[in-house]
Parts: sequence; C-alpha cells; structure tokens
Amino acid sequence: MFSWHDLGSLIPVEQCLNSTTYLSIIADQVHPIMLMAYPNGDGFFQDNVPCHGARIVQEWFQEHEGDFTLLRWPPQSPDLNPIEHLWDKVKRAIRQLVPQPSNLTELDSAIHQAWCQSPRITFQHLVKSMPRRIATILKAKVGPTKY
Repeated sequence: MFSWHDLGSLIPVEQCLNSTTYLSIIADQVHPIMLMAYPNGDGFFQDNVPCHGARIVQEWFQEHEGDFTLLRWPPQSPDLNPIEHLWDKVKRAIRQLVPQPSNLTELDSAIHQAWCQSPRITFQHLVKSMPRRIATILKAKVGPTKY
C-alpha cells in the first residue's frame, strides 16, 4: 500500500489469496496502519481484487466505515488502480538488475529494495493523478484510456 505521505510495508502472500486471507491482511496489517496514519478517519482505501467483494470482507468494511473511506471501484480496473503503475516501476527496476535474481530469496530482496527506493514524488504523482484518471475514465465511457 501507499499514500501521499509514504509507502507501506510489503506484505508477502504465500498462499492463495481468498477472502479469508485477504480479510486477515486487511484487518491485521492494513487497518492498524490506516488508523495510525489517519487517526481522524480521513484516509481512503482502494483495492479491486476479486475477493474484495466477498460478503465477509464487505461486512468487515461496514463495521469499520468510520475508520477510513472505502473507495468503490469497478472490479479489476487497472485504469483506476494507481498501485499498478507503482508495481510497473518496481518490475522495471528489477529487470535492469545485473545479475538478475536467481532464486526466490534474491527476488524477494530485490522487490523490497526496489519498493523502498521508490522516490516519494512517484507515489505523490500517482495520488495527485487520481482526479484526472477518474475524469478520463468517465469521459471515455468505459472505453480505453491512456492509463
């Protein structure tokens, strides 16, 4: 996760991401960070993984609606998901490594290093671009966009 202010820590998911696993990540790791970063409940949360729409996940979000604003997006819409662009930058940084990571431990380390070295201006630009992205999507009427 990331916000205007900072990058969140990476949370490795080593099993299939189902609604139970997703809810565990949101409740145990993301929620405490949101409460600390936005104690007045003025933070926004956006995600569009398929299990986000599961009943148990939606019920949890309803129970915690005062803690942050849940932005509702069409499922799996990378046009509206700025983290996809951040992940693209991380992937590009890893592809430029010489030598390339040769095992999962090296890959994990490279991902963490590339993530942590993301310049603040990069994620601030992504946050700042959201109103423009939304306007472009609305204007395209669900058609393709440059995003």
